Amino acid sequence: MQRPTSDRILALVAFTVLVVGCVLVLWPFLTALVWAAILASTSWQGFLWLDRAVGQRRLLAAMLITLLVTVVVLGPVVAVAFALADNVAELGRAATALAREGLPDAPSWLADLPLIGQPIFDYWRQFAHDGQRLVVELQKLAKPAQDAALIAGRILGQGVIDIALSVFLAFFFFLNGEALARRLGVALGRLGGDNAAYLLGIARGTVSGVIYGILGTGLAQGVLATIGFAIAGVPGAVLLGVATFFLSVVPVGPPLVWGGAAIWLFQQGEPGWAAFVAAWGFFIVSTVDNLIKPFIISRGANLPFAIVFLGVLGGVLAFGVIGVFLGPALLAVGYRLAMAWTTMESAPPSA
Repeated sequence: MQRPTSDRILALVAFTVLVVGCVLVLWPFLTALVWAAILASTSWQGFLWLDRAVGQRRLLAAMLITLLVTVVVLGPVVAVAFALADNVAELGRAATALAREGLPDAPSWLADLPLIGQPIFDYWRQFAHDGQRLVVELQKLAKPAQDAALIAGRILGQGVIDIALSVFLAFFFFLNGEALARRLGVALGRLGGDNAAYLLGIARGTVSGVIYGILGTGLAQGVLATIGFAIAGVPGAVLLGVATFFLSVVPVGPPLVWGGAAIWLFQQGEPGWAAFVAAWGFFIVSTVDNLIKPFIISRGANLPFAIVFLGVLGGVLAFGVIGVFLGPALLAVGYRLAMAWTTMESAPPSA
């Protein structure tokens, strides 16, 4: 016997309320949940290999792979946080010296720059060897700098918490991965029909390509740049390495960092170390971007540059630090699925 219309409406309302309630409860953890799923998906083959190596003991394999992911993902973030604290102390000492002695003489080449060179040169000369005047000028920037530091600290702290939570949640994805995959396949089959498995495969390949290719390459460039800066004695090596990581999505981004460091060393009377940093940046840091990135990306996700660039910037604005990883992955999946849907006639027929 068919149910009355009022019963169906009440059931629909109750189901909607339940879904909305679940979304509200999980909303604060949504970013960590999505990133945990991405971590588990991109490292699933390694987990299966580890599971076979320990004799099909799933709990032990899940614990080991989670520990490995923690070291790889959370370890560098914590190391950067501690290194930033050290760099901040160095910056504090440098600021004290500037307050006492003022700026050094402005370099003569600065005045030769077109349009902006002479005004900057004249402005610089006002504070050369005059610490008190420099302190008065810097006090105008104290409040905005303090606000920016508080915002940056809050974003960084939230990013560490999100990454730690996502690694914890990834353990349960590893432990129950097959069951979750089957249920996801059933749900997508009801929503997407016969092409659900094909679209899911595109999503997995795209996420792997983004994580391993774009973000992995950026991390490698940041680490290598930090090593080069530390060897050459460039102050704030970790900060410059972090800048290299964030700018790695821009074709000329890393050269701006290591090129600027080389120019600074040359101005400090260290032409040998300047040449070293320039050579290290050109032959080591940029080689990672020019050779390794295209090879890895082509295996999983051939993406336009705009997708990656907007994904990084928009991801940071939307999700904080973790958005550097999450933003490009989500945009890339959306882009590839949209391309697949608009050319669905070329999709392979389902079995």
